[in-house]
This record gives sequence, C-alpha cells and structure tokens, in this order.
Amino acid sequence: MVFELIRLFFIFFKIGLFTFGGGYAMIPLIRTEVVQNHYLTIIQVDQFIGIAESTPGPFAINIATFVGYNTHGLLGSVFATLGVVLPSFIIILLIAYFSAKILTTKAAKMALAWINPLTIGLILSAGISVFIQANFGGMDGLFKFDADYIGIVIFAVVLLASVVFKKINPIFLIIIAGVLGLIGYSIF
Repeated sequence: MVFELIRLFFIFFKIGLFTFGGGYAMIPLIRTEVVQNHYLTIIQVDQFIGIAESTPGPFAINIATFVGYNTHGLLGSVFATLGVVLPSFIIILLIAYFSAKILTTKAAKMALAWINPLTIGLILSAGISVFIQANFGGMDGLFKFDADYIGIVIFAVVLLASVVFKKINPIFLIIIAGVLGLIGYSIF
C-alpha cells in the first residue's frame, strides 16, 4: 500500500513537473499516465474532464484528487494532490528567490519563448482529442463518422454563444451545455 501511494505521488509529481500552461496543457500527459497505469479508462478520464471543468478548483488538482481517491481512498487523494501541486510550489519558491538573476538570463528568455508555443500545442491537442473521443468515440468513429450528433450540436451552440457574446461568463456556458445535454439526451 505504501509503495502504491508513493508511486501514485511520483506519477502526479511528474505530471506537475513536466507540463506548463495549467490544467489544459496537462490533459495529454494525464490521459497517458492515468490510463497506462490502469487507474482509469480513457472514457473515464474524458468523462471526468467534463466533471472537473464544471466543479470549482483547478483541473489538475481535481483530477489528481479524484484518481487518488478512486484508487486508494483518502490517502490516495492526498498523495496524488500533493504530487501534482508540489512541483509548481517548489518552482515558484525558487523563481521568487532567484527571480532577478534567472529571468534576465538569455537561457531563461529562450526557454520561455519555447514554452509558450508548446503550451498552445498541448492545449489544442487536448481539446481535439477530447472532442474526438467525446463525440465520435475515438479515431475509428471519426473515420466512420459514427458521431454523437447531440454532443456536436451542444458544442456548436456553446461555441457560437461564446463567440457572439464575448464577455459571457464561462459558468453560463457550462449551465447552457448542461441544460442542452439534459434536454437533448432526455428527448433523443
């Protein structure tokens, strides 16, 4: 049990250490690690992404807590959550301590210049893979166009609402998607 808790801690520590850009950028690594280590299935991960986004708190902490609790109860949730939070905490402490020296170096400027586009790529990759999994059941469904049409319509309506009403609160978008999902999946 202790070995499994330490293993869980280090899996989420690695996720927290090697991903930049917040929870969305962590999704590809979270999906890979959680599925490969048999904590959740790919479908469960994608379902929890929706749950984690509609609940308060950072996505990475929510999913780490959920995976930890799902696999090893309360202790698992503590170890997984500490694992995903600790790298950022340590890095911020080091940056705060050495910030004047670190941020002015050429290496730091180059690293930050590379991290920004990589973060955008990770976020786009996560969004596309979750969209395909949620609406087509994976790449096979995409090529066969075996789609969840209700999900695609809900996505389109929420996307349109966010484009038309640029200052709409994301909570309203979540509520709109939930209501449309409730209506759509109840009727059809």
